[in-house]
Amino acid sequence: MPKSLPIHPDDVRKPGLLEFDPIPLCTYDKTVAEERGRYASEDLVRVYRDMVMLRAFETMLDQVKRKGQYADIPYDHKGPAHLSIGQEAASVGQALVLGIEDHIFGSHRSHGEILAKGLSAIARLDVDGLMGIMKRCHDGATLAVVEGGAEGDARSLAVDFLLYGTLAEIFGRETGFNRGMGGSMHAFFTPFGVYPNNAIVGGAADISVGAAMFKRINRKPGIVICNIGDGSLGCGPVWEALCLATMDQYRTLWDSDLGGGLPFILNFVNNFYGMGGQPVGETMGLGVLARLGAGINPDQMHSERVDGYRPLAVADAIQRKRAILEEGRGPVLLDTLTYRYTGHSPSDASSYRDRSEVEEWQEQDSIVDYGAELVEAGLADDAALAAIREDCERRVTRVYKLATDLDLSPRADLYHVGCLLDRTMFSETTIESMEEGRQPETLLSKEDNPRVKQIAGRSRSGLDENGQPLPKGRCVALRDALFEAILDRFYEDPTLVAYGEDNRDWGGAFAVYRGLTEALPYHRFFNTPISEGAIVGSAVGYALEGGRALVELMYCDFLGRAGDEVFNQLAKWQAMSGGELRMPVVLRVSVGSKYGAQHSQDWTALCTHIPGLKVVFPATPYDAKGLMYSALLGSDPVVFFESQRIYDQPEIFHTGGVPEGRYTVPIGMPDVKRSGKDLTIVTIGAALYRATEAAATLDTRHGLSAEVIDARSLVPFDYEPVLESIRKTGRVLIASDACERGSMAQTIAATITRLAFDHLDAPPVVVGARNWITPPDEIEDSFFPYASDILDAIHTEIVPIKGYDARRPANHSEMIRRARLGI
Repeated sequence: MPKSLPIHPDDVRKPGLLEFDPIPLCTYDKTVAEERGRYASEDLVRVYRDMVMLRAFETMLDQVKRKGQYADIPYDHKGPAHLSIGQEAASVGQALVLGIEDHIFGSHRSHGEILAKGLSAIARLDVDGLMGIMKRCHDGATLAVVEGGAEGDARSLAVDFLLYGTLAEIFGRETGFNRGMGGSMHAFFTPFGVYPNNAIVGGAADISVGAAMFKRINRKPGIVICNIGDGSLGCGPVWEALCLATMDQYRTLWDSDLGGGLPFILNFVNNFYGMGGQPVGETMGLGVLARLGAGINPDQMHSERVDGYRPLAVADAIQRKRAILEEGRGPVLLDTLTYRYTGHSPSDASSYRDRSEVEEWQEQDSIVDYGAELVEAGLADDAALAAIREDCERRVTRVYKLATDLDLSPRADLYHVGCLLDRTMFSETTIESMEEGRQPETLLSKEDNPRVKQIAGRSRSGLDENGQPLPKGRCVALRDALFEAILDRFYEDPTLVAYGEDNRDWGGAFAVYRGLTEALPYHRFFNTPISEGAIVGSAVGYALEGGRALVELMYCDFLGRAGDEVFNQLAKWQAMSGGELRMPVVLRVSVGSKYGAQHSQDWTALCTHIPGLKVVFPATPYDAKGLMYSALLGSDPVVFFESQRIYDQPEIFHTGGVPEGRYTVPIGMPDVKRSGKDLTIVTIGAALYRATEAAATLDTRHGLSAEVIDARSLVPFDYEPVLESIRKTGRVLIASDACERGSMAQTIAATITRLAFDHLDAPPVVVGARNWITPPDEIEDSFFPYASDILDAIHTEIVPIKGYDARRPANHSEMIRRARLGI
């Protein structure tokens, strides 16, 4: 889209051949003895210790799952345990050369990566830093369990702390790293650089790209590594992550002093199986996974296959690729070969592979081979290696006893009011700036912004001094109100970024962002690929790292393309972290009309159904600006619905129109837009205007006084203003542009029935869109609820309107007929 990058036909139509460079395959050929000058002797020995620790830890879990006990102590672990026995060298070799500022994201099979990165962090941190981390974790509760009876120095204590915190999390204990709310597949510990692991296959891919974006945009040190399995290559989010990670604009359009390409390694932990499916020869066609990089960008992503059975080969690859990232030539793709001896999970009988195949890999066991190399290099003898194995098994046994003791390691009590999940579904924090003290980067002052100047010449209200409507073009519209809040926050929070499809230059598909291109540098406001999943997933990663993201999906209908990222990632990480993480992300989606079945749907019900998301749907400029301020000041994920029907709508309800300065509208509080005494109408989104039209008709033609309440927010939602109205009117109708079946309007109706039953003179009635596809614009008035549909429902189901003839049937027989037909 930028005019600075013209596309010339003579260039792109030129004949020729596209050539590829050779891709290295398992080329590392050094011995431990040869690496003694590169690594300290104690670090080379520690590699063995760490691999043995990982093996001992997961062998314990394997026995618990298969035998129901370990060390003669029974325990029934009902949760999952996806083990990586056999893959230890790949995890330990990677962690050996990573610093605390280097962050890893992983998969459901990441116990080993957690421990390896944690053990590496313990070796690198100073004692005061280690003790501080342990004491701050849950105010010392996790540390207190392992301190009693611990032997050795602070680093030894930290090893037990790491093992225990991880195991307690796997066992769902409140002393686990994530208070037991993450469990085996989601455990992590950010103080050691271990970021969320993901139970959704490939789910970490786009999230980790967002983490790398945060480091690049905010000039933070370190690299980001995403460790996902070879089977994840069949997942759409992984491909979208590749597209987002390799955008040319990092080097062509972003300021050069930011550093160029992302500091990101996409590391495929290639154990040759995706559950029971075999990507090589069966479910995919790559043969060698490393070849993928050749098709992604001209650098071929610096792709390489690494022998993950040799820990120092992995460490060597990470060091070499880090140098590439530090030169701004990232990202990088690694195909790290390894093999899991156990099944996908302990319930997996490995019926898809011969036992001889497993035995063949076990004969080349990385721990045995590396130990032999240590002995050959004179760094250890057999007795020293045996002592290491004994110490690891002793530590694992000790933390197993602690983690299975309910008195020492209790589970969270989720039955009492105000329980852990009550407190952590939302963080409910107001944060002016995600990084205090840093000046936001902008290109011009707000006062010099051309759109700010344009808006300054418009009326803040849609009504003149006599209460008559002004021409829309002379007024501050809903899109302008959104712009004002967004622009202000860009000048207040240096971490705030906005991106999506057609954002920059175009100004967004519906002109909300016009004026931002002139105001902001590329790295704070940019276009992305048409990758809805990665747009949202990267925002999750950006927020997990400590930033604030405003992302847009353009049409509500595109939520389906980002379903996992919205419903499983954005919504869940605050609670799955036990309240340790925040998620300051605002996701803008617009509800369309005119564009037919795939571009004109209201999917508010999908978002309100998922716990962990705040959902708002303002219908007036005043509310849109105030709610956007609240969303961009908060620490929770907000899905911000906007109606395309009313982007040009001026303010006609709030006295004085849209205030010029900053103000907030509380998320969760409905607002009375028109007072009345005979009937309550609750509206969602743009249905407000058709409801007020119906209310005016009732008043002027039929002598009925309707009170109209605009929901404004859907989650959370304070019912008290609605109940107060119903106590006065005794009747209620809920109107929305969403299809009526399963809508949020139905949820509100059902809740009102329970809360206000004794005050109702008639059952609550829902008027929504028909349960059809959205028809073309020329006939869509038959689909969406208009004033006549609201009047029909009132007349037929609530109170007969004298002299009124319904436009189309809305009685019980018609409801039964439509339900029988599924429409």
